[in-house]
Amino acid sequence: MRSVRARAALGATLVVAVALTVAGLAVLLVLRGNLTDRAGLEAEVAAREVAGQLALGATYAELELGDEDTHPVQVTDEQGRVVAVSKDLEAISGTGTAQVVPVPSAPVPSPGDDDDDDDDDGSEPARGEVSSDPPDFTNGTATVDGETADYRFAALESTTEQDVTLTVRAGAPLAAEQEAVDTVRTSMLTGLPLMLLVVAGVTWLVTRRALRPVEGIRREMAAITASEDLSRRVPEPDSRDEIARLARTTNKTLTVLEASVDRQRRFVADASHELRSPIASLRTQLEVGQAHPELLDVPGAVADTVRLQALAADLLLLARLDAGERPGRTAVDVGALVREEVSQRTTDRIPPQVFVAGSGSLEVAGSRGQLARVVGNLLDNAQRHAERSIAVSVREDRGGVLVEVADDGSGVPEAEQDRIFERFVRLDDARSRDDGGAGLGLAIARDVASRHGGALTVAEAPGGGALFTLRLPLRPVPGGEPAAG
Repeated sequence: MRSVRARAALGATLVVAVALTVAGLAVLLVLRGNLTDRAGLEAEVAAREVAGQLALGATYAELELGDEDTHPVQVTDEQGRVVAVSKDLEAISGTGTAQVVPVPSAPVPSPGDDDDDDDDDGSEPARGEVSSDPPDFTNGTATVDGETADYRFAALESTTEQDVTLTVRAGAPLAAEQEAVDTVRTSMLTGLPLMLLVVAGVTWLVTRRALRPVEGIRREMAAITASEDLSRRVPEPDSRDEIARLARTTNKTLTVLEASVDRQRRFVADASHELRSPIASLRTQLEVGQAHPELLDVPGAVADTVRLQALAADLLLLARLDAGERPGRTAVDVGALVREEVSQRTTDRIPPQVFVAGSGSLEVAGSRGQLARVVGNLLDNAQRHAERSIAVSVREDRGGVLVEVADDGSGVPEAEQDRIFERFVRLDDARSRDDGGAGLGLAIARDVASRHGGALTVAEAPGGGALFTLRLPLRPVPGGEPAAG
């Protein structure tokens, strides 16, 4: 059963069926108990009436046994012999004896002949009295005037004036109880299937209406998948339930997916554009060299090859970052790392000046190679735009390590300070591509910083120019305190 509507309808029907069955059984039991108690009360009243006559001295022949058709009576003595019965009682069961013909009773002893009076413990009824104890109830059958029926019998003890203890058993018919129970049971058995059909139908309709927006979402998602048009959105119902939240979440996911795909497409297009220029230049030089070896520009070909190699390395690193590659957790001394990167640029046009605050090491946890790429990209960017000087400082600041790279160039306009960290974005379009780079260095630097739990920002340097600030968290050391100098 693959339909949610069918499963919901079946589940609700089963639950209601079990609940109604249990409730119906409880009603039947309560109804039967009440009617049985009522019949028992009628039998007790009839038994007490006969017992009262015996206690007042009535003989067996003088007993008025009431309505013999509805309340059959059987009286037995201490030996269990039947001494009086209803007139038309033909058969009886459930009273302890099936005898319905009175037998001559034993001579009634006088009160003075009772040898057990001194031992009377008060549990037996007094002479000429009816027992005040609750009667004993039993169920049985009786045949009165040729008709057999079920009865509820009540048994009471009565002591005559001659100190003879007799047991009076009177019955009340259970026909009304059985008829009422049968009627209720028939009504329940008839109404239960109808009730279950109504529950199943209502559940089906309600579930269908509730899931209608889900079907709309499914159809729209299928259409989006078929058309590959990520600009489409699923319909959002005007409600505040789970389905509405599902639709809103789905649309947010589509928005993020659309932005990711667009970013990927732009990345591929920009990468292709950036690769085309050095490849075309390199091919032209090689073709010229093949036709005229004396005109081959070997330094230019090497430069184009180096540029291709650097661009391919940047693209590969971005691809790994986009794939979710996590940096390592190696301890990296940021001060030593910065000095190493600066030492590789001492022969450049404007060698950077480094200042590292503190005498100890400032360690962070991460990938040394990726962090070296960040520092190197910041130094390359500063050398590209500086006019006379570049300053690099490393220091501890509020539980983190700050690496600041400042130049005295033209700086970054405030409106462009976030845009320069986008991929393939350059603010020096007037320059040649060879001087301006591919526009990936700062994007790579910010992505790596973010994946190391840090941040990379740009602001105006105190002396003019651009000030890039790299913040990285200090590496925790055993004992709970971060590593610091």
